[in-house]
This record gives sequence, C-alpha cells and structure tokens, in this order.
Amino acid sequence: MDCLANIFGRVGIESLLLDVPFVCKSWYKATLSPLCWQRLVFPKPSPYPRCYGSFNSRLLKKYQLHGVLSNPSFMKSAINRSRRSATMIALPSSCTEETLFYVAEECPDLKNLELPYHLGGDLMRKIPNLISKWKNLEHLRLDCSFEIPIIAQISRHCKNFHSLTVIGADIGRDKASAIVSLLPNIRYLDISYANIEKENLLKVLEGCKELVYFDVSKCITFKVDDELLKLGSRISRFKYG
Repeated sequence: MDCLANIFGRVGIESLLLDVPFVCKSWYKATLSPLCWQRLVFPKPSPYPRCYGSFNSRLLKKYQLHGVLSNPSFMKSAINRSRRSATMIALPSSCTEETLFYVAEECPDLKNLELPYHLGGDLMRKIPNLISKWKNLEHLRLDCSFEIPIIAQISRHCKNFHSLTVIGADIGRDKASAIVSLLPNIRYLDISYANIEKENLLKVLEGCKELVYFDVSKCITFKVDDELLKLGSRISRFKYG
C-alpha cells in the first residue's frame, strides 16, 4: 500500500481524482493515504469550465455533481486529504484570500510554495504575515510581484530557505540589496525576464556567493560582457542571453 501511495503521489491531482480511484478497490484505498497528497499542483482553471474534457467538466461528471465547482471548496478538500502533511503546493490564479490563509493554517510542513501569476496586490501584501507559518519553507516562486517584506520575513523565519524564483520582476537597487543582505546563502535564484540594470545584477553576483544556479535569461536591460561572465564563472549553472 505504501508503494502505491508513493507512486500515486507523483501522478498529479487530476489523475488522483479522476483516474486512479476508479481502477480497483486497492487503488482507491491507496488514494486515501495522505502520502498521495503531499504534492498539490492545482490545475489551471479553464476559461470554458463546462467544455468537454476540461478538469471541471470531468470532475462534475465523474462524481455526479451539479452546478459550478467552487474553487475554494475544491482546494480545501484536496488540502484536507494531506492531513497537514503537504510539502509542495502550486496555487492557481483563481486562488482567494480564504484559500491562501487556509494553506497557511493547514500546511505547516510546506517546503515549496508556488504562487499564481499576477496575484492581487491586496493579497500579495498579506503574504509576509503568513511566512512565519511555514518555518520549513525552502523554495518560493512568485510571478512579477516581488516585495522586500516577503524576503525579510523569509530571512527571519525560514532557516532552510535556499531557492527563489521571481519571473518578470522589476529589480532595482533596493530589491537587489535586499536579496544580498536578507538571503546571503541563497543557492538557486531565477529572475528571468526581469527588469534589472547591470549595476544591480553585479551587486547580486558579488553578494550571493553560495549560488550554484542563477538564471538571468531573457533580461533585456543589460548586455552580457566579460565582467559579468567573470563573476558568473564560479556558478555551476549561470544562464543568460
């Protein structure tokens, strides 16, 4: 049973709900184990929720449900199945404040958190207050929105944190300095598509000496020259261009 749960924990929520439980009784029983629900990557909402083949459509049909599926209710149900053992969560763009606060309370062992693209400003400003709930956090992914209070709280509460992904962010002098001063031991940093000037990129390269992976690809605000390449040569994987 443990072997089945280990495998089913890798297939994704869609298969875990719509395929695996309907194969046989032993497979259904295995899906009840919280081991299957430690990694929760929620499907992206379809613009046509009732179209044939969409996740919502299949879910409604499979479980003979009626009406429009409530995203907060569905996400809470999946989170509950982990019985507070979830270690990885990727939230969809339909994530609400209610769901985010629920994750903070019910997922104390979270190590990897991926927040949705263009999370609302009001909701983003509340994230620093939630970081203290995730003391085991190791990786955080943000899209565009990148605020210093978030990494300040990470520095204070998350001693094992080593990986940050921020796609398409504006990284000026203050934010570059914050990365260096607050996350000096960061090992994996992805700021691809960022708006960052060369002097601020140099600041990060010089200050974060533990980097083994650094992605600055698709950034158009600087040119890669010998100075950058020399500093980046000590990094195992330095992606640029």
